[in-house]
Amino acid sequence: MNQPRLLFELLEYQKASYPLDYAFGCKVGGVWKLYSTEQALDEVNRVALGLINMGAQSGDKIATISNNRPEWNFMDLGMLQIGAVHVPLYPTITDQDYRYILGHAHVKWVLVSDETLYRRIAPIAAELPAIQGVYTFNRVEGAKHWTEIQQSPRKELSDTLAQRRATIQKQDTATIIYTSGTTGFPKGVMLSHDNIMSNLLAAAVRVPCKAGDKSLSFLPLNHIYERMLTYMMMYSSIGIHYAESMETIGENLKEIKPQVFSTVPRLLEKVYDKIVAKGMELTGVKRSLFFWALNLGLRYELQGANGWWYETQLKLANKLIFSKWREALGGNVQAIVSGAAALQPRLARVFWAAKIPVLEGYGLTETSPVIAVNYFATGQVEFGTVGPVLDSVELRIADDGEILCRGGNIMQGYYKDEALTQQVIDHDGWFHTGDIGTLTAQGNLKITDRKKEIFKTSGGKYIAPQAMENKFKESVYIEQLMVCGENQKHPAALIVPAWDILVDWASKNGISDTAIPALAVNPVVVSLIQSEVDRYNQEYGQWEQIKKFTILPVTWTVDSGELTPTMKLKRKFIIGKFQKEHENLYTSS
Repeated sequence: MNQPRLLFELLEYQKASYPLDYAFGCKVGGVWKLYSTEQALDEVNRVALGLINMGAQSGDKIATISNNRPEWNFMDLGMLQIGAVHVPLYPTITDQDYRYILGHAHVKWVLVSDETLYRRIAPIAAELPAIQGVYTFNRVEGAKHWTEIQQSPRKELSDTLAQRRATIQKQDTATIIYTSGTTGFPKGVMLSHDNIMSNLLAAAVRVPCKAGDKSLSFLPLNHIYERMLTYMMMYSSIGIHYAESMETIGENLKEIKPQVFSTVPRLLEKVYDKIVAKGMELTGVKRSLFFWALNLGLRYELQGANGWWYETQLKLANKLIFSKWREALGGNVQAIVSGAAALQPRLARVFWAAKIPVLEGYGLTETSPVIAVNYFATGQVEFGTVGPVLDSVELRIADDGEILCRGGNIMQGYYKDEALTQQVIDHDGWFHTGDIGTLTAQGNLKITDRKKEIFKTSGGKYIAPQAMENKFKESVYIEQLMVCGENQKHPAALIVPAWDILVDWASKNGISDTAIPALAVNPVVVSLIQSEVDRYNQEYGQWEQIKKFTILPVTWTVDSGELTPTMKLKRKFIIGKFQKEHENLYTSS
């Protein structure tokens, strides 16, 4: 088969080039349910025929609101075959956002994963006259099951399906992805088949896996990052296995033993913090060996730059300590792809030292998404960068430091919003990312901050909060931190400690009341966090240093509203929610 041009051809390309016995898998009732390439294609084609039978037309919008599962892929590829447009939504957004997006996109059918979502969506769907039906992936009493879509007279409709497929062009819109955003209503990013195909083909050469390898997927499929990588796995004949939940990732890694998986820095931070917490529980020689190896890993440099004696010690550390890290990830991991936010360089160093390569990349929904990513060629991995730009993407740095790019991966525009589209794509076709960055001497892209998040103090000094936040989170006692201080005399911070580690520390240091609210105001704990802030403040100029902070007795999550679904801080929301604590940072300063 020739190189695929359209997204729904990827599974057919897999069948022709390297069919898999296990192309997709998920765990149902404690048992892995697996689909071969042939079985998956049959499911996809039955969806396509069923949608035609239901009267679905080219350009119709169909929404999915679901956890990761093979049925998501079957619906996705099935609707793309008939020219329908997939509108995938997060299961964690508000009813207000559901109502807005489903109405704005003029969605005709909705598929949800379970009863909880069905009970939320059904009343909203009843308010929107365009919606003709809501289906569920799990069986829910009183709801239509997704398999009802697949019931159709296949022979009678096969010619119609072939005709429909033949009309689809690579520039046709494949999906509208509503960005999570931090304020206001979501924006509908229109991506064509060609946008995503050009990106996955350029990125595929940078993932060091081969046909027949396995991957584990747990990031939301409705985000373009995981979705594009999923298409790339199909193209590369790498089996895709969906984790049961975020809580079972560790268990699923040991079961599947994947060669590759994708993640966001937040999850790697949590993995690292858990490893350190276990190290702290050790005693005697074991504890000494653990922290010797850990400190060795934190100093890691590529290409043996630290010399033969360091490399000799590292071999021993890998045998004694880091081998256990690899076993915890299944023992076969050849690469972890990290994106959606900045990765702390120390994490990249220590995982690479442990022979767990983390390839950090960068992109946006509007760029389908990858603009740049590290990969294994000599000089193409550089800690603190997102690697070289993809061959298919042009990039330049504007006079004010903003990253601009253009290429086949740039979105078609924002749905129903030409004015907003023109604000971000100029007349020469350059997409303005809103991110600030530089190119290193090796030609790798380094992201320094978000253009809109850089602020000035009342003294006129610029503060780049993201870079600072990443640095201060290197402390094992600080899990989340937001730098604030716009138009104020100095920077300050709202801090969420790593409560699991801090509770354990408190109990070992004679603090009897280890309830989180009590620890947040305990003078000994405050002193500990102050010492950590003082330590990292030394790396900044006087005007940049955090002068005051408040410890919050909470953890910021997507569900509680402080984080977007891709784990970015919702700065305005956080300041509004913790308005009193924020004001107190400056009332007595």
